[in-house]
Amino acid sequence: MSTLRGAVAIVGAADTVVGKVPQMGPTELWIDAALGALADAGIDKNEIDGLVTCDSMAEPYMYHAEAMAEYLQIFPDYCMGIGAGGGTAFAILHHAASAIATGMCKTVLISMADSLRTGLTRAQAQVMQSSTGHKQFEQPYGLPVPAYYALIARAHMDAYGTTAEQMAAVAVSCRAHATLNPAAQMRDPITVADVLESRPIADPLNLLDCSLVSDGGAAIVLTAAERADDFPHPPVYLLGAGEGHGHEHISQARSLTTSAAVESGRAAFAMAGLGPADIDVAGLYDCFTPVVLIELEDLGFCAKGEGGAFVEGGNITLGGALPVNTHGGLLSHCHPGNPGSMFHLTEVVSQLRGAAGARQVPDARFGLVHAQGGIMSSHCTLVLGTER
Repeated sequence: MSTLRGAVAIVGAADTVVGKVPQMGPTELWIDAALGALADAGIDKNEIDGLVTCDSMAEPYMYHAEAMAEYLQIFPDYCMGIGAGGGTAFAILHHAASAIATGMCKTVLISMADSLRTGLTRAQAQVMQSSTGHKQFEQPYGLPVPAYYALIARAHMDAYGTTAEQMAAVAVSCRAHATLNPAAQMRDPITVADVLESRPIADPLNLLDCSLVSDGGAAIVLTAAERADDFPHPPVYLLGAGEGHGHEHISQARSLTTSAAVESGRAAFAMAGLGPADIDVAGLYDCFTPVVLIELEDLGFCAKGEGGAFVEGGNITLGGALPVNTHGGLLSHCHPGNPGSMFHLTEVVSQLRGAAGARQVPDARFGLVHAQGGIMSSHCTLVLGTER
C-alpha cells in the first residue's frame, strides 16, 4: 500500500456548471465534465485506457462505467463503477491509483455527475431520503436523512457542550468562500444569526445547516507520476490514501461522535509521511454542519470535542490555520449527491496549482480531502501534494 505514495498524479480537472441545470441530464453532465478534464489535461479521449465512474440516482444504468465508455466511444482496459455514497469520489481515486500502480492501465478518467435538483420529482426525492435507514430498526420511524445527522449533532452537543452557533459558523465560513467563487450555487453572504433563524429541519439542524440539492458534475484525469510532466499543468501527486468503515446503519454505530475518519486519516497521513500540521488547505465533506466538526477532530486538526471552538475561532476560513472548502463546499457551492465530493477534489487541485484566484491559499503545497458515505459510515481520506 505504501507504494502508492507519489506513484500517480492528477493532471486534468474540470467542473460543469452547477445548481439548476435542466438543459442537461446526468449523462450529458457526465460527458461535459469528462471532456472538460480531457481538455484540461491536453489529451484526446483515445489516450484514456482506464475509466472509473459512479452510478447516477436520477438516471441509473445497470453498468454505468460501461455505458459511459460506450457513450464517449472509448474502449478502456480498466472499466469500473463504484458506489460508496458521498465518499465514492475518493474511494474511486484510491482504486484507480492502485490500477495504475499495478500496471492495469496508464491513464484513468474519473467522472461523476447527477441531477438531483431537476432530475427527480419531489416524491422520488422523498423516497430517496426516507429509504436510507435499516428496514427493521430505523425506517419504521420515518426518519429522513437530516434526522440521522441531527441525532449526531445532538450527541456532540451533549457530550462536549458544542453550540448551535458553533455549528452555524461552518455554514458561514463556506458561504464566505462561495462569495469569491463565481461558479457557486449560493453566493449571498450569511451570518450565524441567519443560520439560527432559518427554517427548522430536524432539531437542532436548520435549513442553512444542511447541504444544497443540485445538478452538476466534475472529473479528473489520473496518470503515472513518471508521465506527469508531459501535461500542460503542474501535476498534483497522490501522497497518501486511507479508508475506514465503521458501520452501515447509524443504529449500529460504535459512537455517534467519533467516526472511522480516525482510521482513514491515520492511514493517509502514515502513507504520506505527513501530519495534520503540514496541511495547507482541506476539502472536508460538509453535508451537514456538525459533520465538519467531527471530521476536524477525528482527522487530528484539533482535539476531540474542540471542533466547535476551532471553527468558531475562524480557523477554517481563508487566512485561518486551515482553510476548509474554499469553493463553498456542499453547503454553498453545490451538492449533486454522490458526485458532491468531487468538487472538493477539483478545488484542492486548483489550490495546489495556484489557480484558485481570489480564494487562493498562499503557497499551498499540501492538501487533504476527506469524504464519507452513508450516515458517517464509510470514510476515505486523501493527502495531495505539489511534489512526490
